[in-house]
Amino acid sequence: MNVLIVGATGTLGRQVARCALDKGYRVRCLVRNQTKASFLKEWGAELVKGNICDAKTLPPALEGIDAVIDAASTRATDSSSIKKVDWEGKVNLIKAVKEARIERFIFFSILNAEKYPNVPLMDIKRCTELFLAESGLKYTILRPCGFMQGLISQYAIPILDNQAVWIAGESTPIAYMNTQDIAKFAIQALEVPETEKRSFPVVGSKAWTSEEIIALCEQLAGQEAKIFRVPLGLLRFIRQSTRFFQWTQNVSDRLAFAEVLASGKGFDAPMDEVYEVFGLDPKQSTTLESYLQEYFSRILTKLKEIGYDKEKKKKKEKKTPFKKNPQF
Repeated sequence: MNVLIVGATGTLGRQVARCALDKGYRVRCLVRNQTKASFLKEWGAELVKGNICDAKTLPPALEGIDAVIDAASTRATDSSSIKKVDWEGKVNLIKAVKEARIERFIFFSILNAEKYPNVPLMDIKRCTELFLAESGLKYTILRPCGFMQGLISQYAIPILDNQAVWIAGESTPIAYMNTQDIAKFAIQALEVPETEKRSFPVVGSKAWTSEEIIALCEQLAGQEAKIFRVPLGLLRFIRQSTRFFQWTQNVSDRLAFAEVLASGKGFDAPMDEVYEVFGLDPKQSTTLESYLQEYFSRILTKLKEIGYDKEKKKKKEKKTPFKKNPQF
């Protein structure tokens, strides 16, 4: 089967590409910058330059393709708005897929998107789901709610580096999942007819609050975290302020999504039936404990090898204006 993967350079998309290649699929990736996507070519994928926001670049990329997996989304560093990429771009892609008579389409949405119509990213995901359902394609919608990979920069690295860990609003339990495991569901959907024209949650085995994750990181790192909590009211004020300026609207949209994650309303769903339909073993999925344990084990070993602890101790001693007299 020939598969086109959109968004293959992203955190999730690259795992989808890797999984598809490992399963023996012929993989083509739609990329904006072939240089930055060179690692995909090294893995064995074919690169085609294009952009879902530019509809005319899509037909050539879809030639000879049997299925499309869409893992694209705007990034914090992108100049394009959420509406431009996640709505207009997705509509372009779905229309092009239909015109190319490619029936199979896998789309990544967000868990509970329908519950937050006032949040731009969530509402756009919900509208895309509806548009896809009306397209006539044999779609499968997967709804993750958080990637374990994101926890490294959010919690693990600041704790190791003795930097502040920021928590916004109330603690929201989130069932994070390893992107490698999410990718398995996307590829398996291509092989299981029962997943066609259906939507599925794709989440981890347990929902974790920020405090629980921080406590686990502290235990694995062997040091305490510096925690700073941002009031939800302040987050809302910043969001409202950024809405008045065109160049900050994308920031405002992202702050709206951050507000959802700080609302205290959990993101979790039962997965027993999902694993059964897809024919996957839940025991093969990564737990958050094992994921973070592996990370800290590798990073602490590496830091020890380069003498990071000694350098850190020297820096700390230099900051001390005078040493205490042991006689007092």
